[in-house]
Amino acid sequence: MVKHIILWTLKSELSESEKESVKAGIKEGLEALVGKVPGLVDVTVHIDGRLASSNADVMLDCTLESEEALNAYAVHPAHVEVANTRVRPYTAVRSCLDFELD
Repeated sequence: MVKHIILWTLKSELSESEKESVKAGIKEGLEALVGKVPGLVDVTVHIDGRLASSNADVMLDCTLESEEALNAYAVHPAHVEVANTRVRPYTAVRSCLDFELD
């Protein structure tokens, strides 16, 4: 199993209400990919409960069957559609950590 963790910081020019809408759209779009993308076991997008000490706005926590499944997920049309319409237009910073589970 492989974990795929992403942290995004939203663009600063977005209003607070725009940020809330964007975060909800990211969550809805990415969590809906389970069952559509082969090898994608679980997706949780964290958008609430952010503490003031945070320097990111959204966290994606995915579990995939393998590194090959992760590579296929990255280019899967359903994932690319969500990334291109709900994530990339609104994010300024992206950090990624991928690792194998013991």
